[in-house]
Amino acid sequence: MTGRRPRIDDLLELVVEMGGSDLHFAVGQPPIIRVVGEIRPLRLKTMSAADYDQIVGAVVPPDLWRRFQAEGDLDWAYEAKGVGRFRSNLFQQENGPAAVFRLVPSTSMSFAELGVPEEVARLGDYPSGLVLVTGPTGSGKSTTLASIIDHINENRKCHVVTIEDPIEYVHSNKNSRITQREIGTSARTFNDALRVAVREDPDVILVGELRDLETISMALQSAETGVLVLATLHTNSAARTVDRIINVFPSEEQDAIRTMFAGVLRGILAQQLLPRKTGGRIPAVDLLFWTTGLPNMIREGKPHLIQNLIRTGRRAGMVAMDDSLMDLVRRGVVSAEHAHEKALDKNEFSRVLATKFGLSV
Repeated sequence: MTGRRPRIDDLLELVVEMGGSDLHFAVGQPPIIRVVGEIRPLRLKTMSAADYDQIVGAVVPPDLWRRFQAEGDLDWAYEAKGVGRFRSNLFQQENGPAAVFRLVPSTSMSFAELGVPEEVARLGDYPSGLVLVTGPTGSGKSTTLASIIDHINENRKCHVVTIEDPIEYVHSNKNSRITQREIGTSARTFNDALRVAVREDPDVILVGELRDLETISMALQSAETGVLVLATLHTNSAARTVDRIINVFPSEEQDAIRTMFAGVLRGILAQQLLPRKTGGRIPAVDLLFWTTGLPNMIREGKPHLIQNLIRTGRRAGMVAMDDSLMDLVRRGVVSAEHAHEKALDKNEFSRVLATKFGLSV
């Protein structure tokens, strides 16, 4: 391999040239590229187990390859020279091993470039508390978080600790000091890394994903200590995010967790990606900031009122998901059909489409 370009780099370069986001490998299938949300099989031969070892196994560090063979799953970041950085997941499927390589932009983007409101920057300005960036898999959560961290890095003099699996965006120090830790190499689990991070004099902690009760509990406790904690969840609205956090805990603990969560929550950004009519994808967002009425809604178990709170908070920079979707339709950026698919209240969304734009879905 010395001096020779890895075979996988040619395919990853093709991802970039096609404007794709992901490269899929699976034994028993030809390689697949995802472009603007749609998968496109490449006109290549079906991959065998030997092909997988020669293409994927050739670039995985030996210790990580042994771990994958022993455990059947691996998250890791791969730098293709001259091509880009890719977040990679290796796993087992019915026909044998498989892998997905997702392109990570080389630098964090501005909020305007991301297509999210400039007000999102305020999520990084809180001195303490908990901020959640949520959305389905592949909705751009990590990209948005990287931009929030970059905003903090440029505008605050503080210590930022990131805990990621794997590290996607490599941040250089600007006005802040950035310490990045990777699960599997510099930490065993999110929970272990978070427990240690609070002893490293942090001002901001980024937790790549709140995966389980222990990590969520530790994140809440960390936010109570005066640190700003940024984290992700797989939900598509602010209200559902509140439910998700509370419902992770046993019923006998939920009242206490509501009180704790109400005390530390500062904001939620939920985002979903939609295909643009002109190509590429654009986010629609549900954006909630702390207001005096929010803690009571959480403590009293009334998260369904949060959507009304967001709508009445437009002047404060809040954005409701369905309003964001409707705005994209009004501007001709996305189709009414795609927007309707992502709407939280589909009946009301259909009614507004019909009355305001004469459109039906």
